[in-house]
Amino acid sequence: MKSWATVLLVLAMLTDPTRISKINSLKAEAKKAYLKNDFKTAITKYRYLVDSMDVHEDEVLLNLASAYYNLKDTTNALSQYQSLTASSKNEFRSKAQQQLGVMAEQQGKHEEALNHFKEAIKSDLNNQEARYNYELVKKKLEEKKKQDQKKQDQQNKDQDQKKDQDKKEQEKKDQQKKDQEQKDKEKKEQEEKKKEEQEKKDQEKKDQEKKDQEKKDQEKKDQEKKDKEEKEKKDEEKKMPPSVKEKLEQMKISPEKAEMLLEAMRNQEKQYLQQNKRKATKPKEKGKPDW
Repeated sequence: MKSWATVLLVLAMLTDPTRISKINSLKAEAKKAYLKNDFKTAITKYRYLVDSMDVHEDEVLLNLASAYYNLKDTTNALSQYQSLTASSKNEFRSKAQQQLGVMAEQQGKHEEALNHFKEAIKSDLNNQEARYNYELVKKKLEEKKKQDQKKQDQQNKDQDQKKDQDKKEQEKKDQQKKDQEQKDKEKKEQEEKKKEEQEKKDQEKKDQEKKDQEKKDQEKKDQEKKDKEEKEKKDEEKKMPPSVKEKLEQMKISPEKAEMLLEAMRNQEKQYLQQNKRKATKPKEKGKPDW
């Protein structure tokens, strides 16, 4: 009995002339405000119809969603459009999907937008606006994919070039390091060679100086010995017997002068001997006596 009472009450409400008149009046006022772009008034009227008058007609809900959309109230617009995707009427379901696609596209969600436009076309093949948007977004996605691929290719190319450049620079650094190490090695070897040569020269110089000094020392020693022998000889010669010294005193000749006379006599004796030697070696003339 209670269920039947509820049904009768609903039927009474639906057939109440006063209520129907008020609903029609509010719908007309809301639509008028909507067409004049007075979206705030339109939202107020449509919300009253939905919330207070329990009106859930697809056209009312679609206009309410569009009013929210035009006021940039994306949260409420999205909610209203999504509720319409379950509509039993293809036309309203298609328009709701189309608007959801527009909102997704505006947010840069191209894949999501494409899916909404596709659903809109499925719901209503005559929805040309949805078809146009579908082709437009599809083309945009293809261009984006091409651009992304081109960008990726360029990035890969740049990375490869950078790798090649880094590799070349590293090879150059390695070669420079190797060349420098070789130069340092050659320089060190050259310095060691010069050092060895200089040490050899210094040693040879020391050896020669030592040899020269030894030679000088020997020559000096020999000269000193010779001088000593000559001096001893002279000293021996200067020593005169007492009888000779007395004779010289009687003759009033000093020892020094006697030495000079003796030296002169020696020289004369040498000259005499040399002359006789030359005469003895001269060849005899034929036909002459030996004397």
